[in-house]
Amino acid sequence: MDTHKKEIYIFGHKNPDTDSICAAIAYAYLKNQIVSCIAAGDGQRFGDFVYTEETNPDVSYVARRAGQLNPETEFVLKRFNTPAPVYVNDVRAQVCDIDLRKVSGVPETISLKQAWTIMRSVNIATLPILNKDNTLRGLITIGDIARSYMAVFDNTILADAKTPYANILDALDGEMIVGDPDGLVESGKVAIAAANQELVREHISENDVIILGNRYETQLCAIEQHAACIIVCEGSVVSRTIRKIAENNHCAVISTHYDTYTVARLINQSVPISYFMKKDDLITFKTTDFVAEIKGTMLKKRHRDFPILSSRHKKFVGMISRRSLINMPSKKIILVDHNEAEQAVDGLADAEVIEIIDHHKLGTVETIKPVVVRNQPVGCTSTIIYQMYVENGIDIPQNIAGLLCGAIISDTLLYRSPTCTDADRAAAEALAEIAGIKTDELAREMFRAGSNLHSRSEEEIFYQDFKRFTAGSVTFGVGQIMSMTQDELDEIKERIIPYMHKAKKNHDVDMVFFMLTNIIDEATQLLYSGNQAQEVAETSFMVPAKDNALYLEGVVSRKKQLIPRLMSTLQQ
Repeated sequence: MDTHKKEIYIFGHKNPDTDSICAAIAYAYLKNQIVSCIAAGDGQRFGDFVYTEETNPDVSYVARRAGQLNPETEFVLKRFNTPAPVYVNDVRAQVCDIDLRKVSGVPETISLKQAWTIMRSVNIATLPILNKDNTLRGLITIGDIARSYMAVFDNTILADAKTPYANILDALDGEMIVGDPDGLVESGKVAIAAANQELVREHISENDVIILGNRYETQLCAIEQHAACIIVCEGSVVSRTIRKIAENNHCAVISTHYDTYTVARLINQSVPISYFMKKDDLITFKTTDFVAEIKGTMLKKRHRDFPILSSRHKKFVGMISRRSLINMPSKKIILVDHNEAEQAVDGLADAEVIEIIDHHKLGTVETIKPVVVRNQPVGCTSTIIYQMYVENGIDIPQNIAGLLCGAIISDTLLYRSPTCTDADRAAAEALAEIAGIKTDELAREMFRAGSNLHSRSEEEIFYQDFKRFTAGSVTFGVGQIMSMTQDELDEIKERIIPYMHKAKKNHDVDMVFFMLTNIIDEATQLLYSGNQAQEVAETSFMVPAKDNALYLEGVVSRKKQLIPRLMSTLQQ
């Protein structure tokens, strides 16, 4: 995938079932194919297709999941050799969603002059200083450089900062006549030899850096006093004798065309930025940080820029400023197989929903502007996705066909569910032909994989397919598992009833119901927890509870057979 493309996420609901996952994967592929065709100039084939930012060739559609996979879904993905969507638990805007300012970092050895030149050339106020492995070493700002000129009066600063001779050469546009450009000024002071020879001799100490002119006697005196370096101004010729004596005394010689005054003014620009950079208590953010959580820090601090580090390896990736938060776009999201806010990925309120593809009743998702909604009374969202492939003339790959077929089989219990329509059956059989499979064989394999629950914990079983609902002022949750054997369901019943009480408290809901559905018998044991939960269940189905459960013959669909009755009872 092109990492430079803007990603639009396609999500199913929390605690996703097979339809939720497979529909997201298949719809992402369809949308990307449509974008590719439009980019290739083949947009006419889509008739009245709306051309928006979402059909931009710089956009990529990506399937994501908001919960853990159940065994049946894991089997289907493996059966058709398709990787699972990446797990994302929150879609609030993150730092990685901001257009970061890409700034090339610099090593801490460069001079103030070089730093200033770089900052002016790319119009930035803060320069990141990096280690060799691209981790952040420190920061230097234009203000730091300005303060270095205003506050530095110490003539030993070159030695204190361990200034490389290469920096001095750069600052003075100089030439190294004698010595090693990679050497350092490690001790001594900076002095100007402008007095007579006797006074010069008194004021020069070992390892000093001496600024002087073309006078042979002064140059010789400085070398004999064991100066570390002499800087010869105005491009004056350095005699062979001085060069030889300097070399023998390990004294560096630099020649510059600047005059003495200018050299004295410029030489402090050679100090490495490590001497002035900020390296302690740096305020940095990670690419995965949520903008809402860092905004307060950014507004409180008066820094112009903040460095951003990669979440995993702490590598420097760019800079952001407070201006970056102005008109920052939200993440764009497409919802499949749900349209209830409580079932959606966390942070949805801060994202922009641009499309909904679903087969459930209209729920509580609110959008900031009109969106594309396709909601059909069929047994499976994947049936709708199949129809969209056909309508847009997009060929369905074999693995995608297998995923969509498996989703329809799962949601309709191989056409047994009352939610199943002729459209679902026709879609599943057409997809099975493309995938080269038989629906009855795939169904047996899927249901066997999904009903193998012995090794699963109570928590894993409970949340395998769990959704929250609201009816007036009452909130309730409904979970469901399916099995091909009653013995397995009976075992799970004994384990899951105690856990339901805990789950009710954790979710802060008024009631919790759990469906133990026997695929072969096409019947459900309905468990319940919460005040009045038993009364609501009995009133809804006119069936008395026995052994902490209601036996509901012919009830297999949560969406069409259970939820409407519970809603009706609660709303009364």
